[in-house]
Amino acid sequence: MARKRRGTPIHGWLVIDKPAGISSNGVVGQVRRITGAAKVGHGGTLDPLATGLLPLALGEATKTVSYVMDGAKKYRFTIRWGEARNTDDAEGTVTGTSDVRPTKKQIEAVLGRFIGDIEQVPPVFSAIKIDGQRAYALARADQAPEMKSRIVHIDDLTVSEMPDADHAVFEVVSGKGAYMRSLARDIAVSLGTLGYVSALRRVAVGPFEEKDAISLDKLESLGHSAPLLERLLPIETVLDDIPALALTEMEANKLRRGQAIPVLPVANRSPLKNISQGDVVCAMAEGRLVALAKIKGGEIRPFRVMNF
Repeated sequence: MARKRRGTPIHGWLVIDKPAGISSNGVVGQVRRITGAAKVGHGGTLDPLATGLLPLALGEATKTVSYVMDGAKKYRFTIRWGEARNTDDAEGTVTGTSDVRPTKKQIEAVLGRFIGDIEQVPPVFSAIKIDGQRAYALARADQAPEMKSRIVHIDDLTVSEMPDADHAVFEVVSGKGAYMRSLARDIAVSLGTLGYVSALRRVAVGPFEEKDAISLDKLESLGHSAPLLERLLPIETVLDDIPALALTEMEANKLRRGQAIPVLPVANRSPLKNISQGDVVCAMAEGRLVALAKIKGGEIRPFRVMNF
């Protein structure tokens, strides 16, 4: 018999405005303590230095985390010109200096190189695993992990502000797996100088925006109260791009048991007419998510069943 998870069964998304100086896992631990939720996970790591949106999945929402991880993300970051650091951010030690300070015109001239599918080498101080160990752990042990380049996607990149000669502020929209620290480092190199991220904030991730977020301090003041539950967003919030099919209660019960059901009767009741083999759908009953399922072989086959 499976052991029953301790804590309160709370289901939905909670968006935290993460402060600097705490890890994403540290935020998860605090939210679990404050809410008493039995299960909490995050939808995309933020470095301790970074601030901004950290979506947290509570309860059955953890089964939909990948849909946030794969979504677009928007960041605002500041490059400090003239220094390289071993972490590619302000927390590291200086590894090189440069007297070159680019102008806004020079910066804008190179940004096109960093839009679209680009090759990027992740920072040495990152959570990527190399031979079963985290890269940052190897780096801290002075073992100099070899970081392999990979392709990431940048949708948009602009320079929005230059407060002084030493700093430039950027806005970027990126896909999964892009490191802003690497982007800053590479922009600097392309301009014939050195640079690192001195400030980083995530301002949007997937469907979540800053208006959806709550601070840890505010969350602490709400505790287990009803207003806290009012801040929870439905599990379906991250599934807006996935077609929804309405089920009868009998059909829903079969999916809950992991059984497939015929697609034709469900499709005939649905206004959605462009559902094809292999498509993922949200199986709904009485306005509530029953399961994520695939259309296959004339059936709706569940692969993520919600257990409420």
